[in-house]
Amino acid sequence: MPSSAVLYFIAGAAALELRQTPSAIEYLSRAVNLDPARADYLVQLSRALTAVRRYADASVVAGKAWALLPRDPIALDMLGVVFSRLNEHIKAVEVFQRLVDSNPQSAGYRFNLATSLIFTGSIAAAEVQLEECLKLDPGFWKAYPALAKLRKQTDDRNHVERLLAVLPDAQGPDAATYVHMALSKEFEDLGQYPDAFEHLVLGKTPLRIAKGYLISRDEAMFEAIERNFGGAVPSTSGHPSSEPIFVFGMPRSGTTLVERILSSHSHVQSMGELENFGFVLKRASGSATSSMLDPDTIMRSRRLDWAGLGGDYLASTRPGTGKKPRFVDKLPQNFLYAGDIANALPMARMICVRRHPMDTCLGNFRQLFALASPYYDYSLDILDTGRYYMLFDRLMAYWERMLPGRILTVEYEALVHDQERWTQRLLEFCGLPWEEACLRFNDNAAPVATASALQVREPMNSNSIGRWKNYRPQLAPLRRMLEDAGIEIRD
Repeated sequence: MPSSAVLYFIAGAAALELRQTPSAIEYLSRAVNLDPARADYLVQLSRALTAVRRYADASVVAGKAWALLPRDPIALDMLGVVFSRLNEHIKAVEVFQRLVDSNPQSAGYRFNLATSLIFTGSIAAAEVQLEECLKLDPGFWKAYPALAKLRKQTDDRNHVERLLAVLPDAQGPDAATYVHMALSKEFEDLGQYPDAFEHLVLGKTPLRIAKGYLISRDEAMFEAIERNFGGAVPSTSGHPSSEPIFVFGMPRSGTTLVERILSSHSHVQSMGELENFGFVLKRASGSATSSMLDPDTIMRSRRLDWAGLGGDYLASTRPGTGKKPRFVDKLPQNFLYAGDIANALPMARMICVRRHPMDTCLGNFRQLFALASPYYDYSLDILDTGRYYMLFDRLMAYWERMLPGRILTVEYEALVHDQERWTQRLLEFCGLPWEEACLRFNDNAAPVATASALQVREPMNSNSIGRWKNYRPQLAPLRRMLEDAGIEIRD
């Protein structure tokens, strides 16, 4: 009955906004069953399924919604976001393009289209959409750093005067942050490094104050991981699949580069940055805390059904995976779960990408990660970034002791300087035959939805190696702190 379907839809949408996701799925599923021709019902259900990482189900439901060609702009926008979260970026471009075609005066729809175009490598088209976005709404602040990142700025072609002109008008939450981050990128491109660093600090300091980040939160989590890991279990206790290849490390350390090399192989597909492993572990642990990973979750995860956990993880990646023999899960933070991955998926390969400590810390501080995410709050201050790096460095040393031979460490600089040898080592470690295509990773047409979306479409180069040296005076306190902790800083 359509009237009942409406009631279930309203109840489901309300539950979804209140983050009562299980109830939302129940109500929205009933609405869809009663009135399966309503695209907006299907869109909301796909959102709810995506929220709990039921990606296989979400993909099917979203596909049905798109087949109905919804006319409601709000529903279409939601559907485009769902496809983006499902790493179905080509479909996301189609959805957002339809939105822009029917609503050409919407700055927000143009921004979303530009973002998806960047992920699919259509940089010139993305620049057009960003410029149109800002023409329609000069106060669409997120568009400024996106525009600055599309190419290297030059003395003859940059946006510095434009950015300085709008900076006084950048009022309200996060507005000034976006403009300062754009200015930092452009000043760096122009070789004006003191100005670039100043705008980084000006952009991030208000966020750090607002979030009230304390490194002690992450210290407690890292300590709990080492305290509660009981060691590797017999391989027969885990799931026997060898499909997954986990590529992890500190963000901005070269993980996307390694992922692109591997996914250029005919046997390997890229799945982007999946949060699935942490989600299924959280659910299996029975922890009711709000954080995905915290001391309570870690403590409860000591004695899990490892084979069941591995199987649940694999199932959660369908239908995206399974099309090729192997797939890459490139969530940088999976280094936190290395022990659990080793036990749940003993045949899986794990690769940790390392980069010069100073370049790693600077890279994290230079990046404006998703503001809503709690996982990157350390990056709002350069010294907190250094402290987090120290925790990472200690944990990786711990995993090397506890899981000998299970993790291949790849130095970013070594990979760049000897691409063929390290590509061979990567393929051998993963049990893959040699393919020349892996050396031409920049020809890989698959979408990239990370901060490295532009860089990995270029041939191998050393442009970002040693970037920290441009900021020696500004980074002197960071260097002292790392060296005092016993971390070698090579010039």
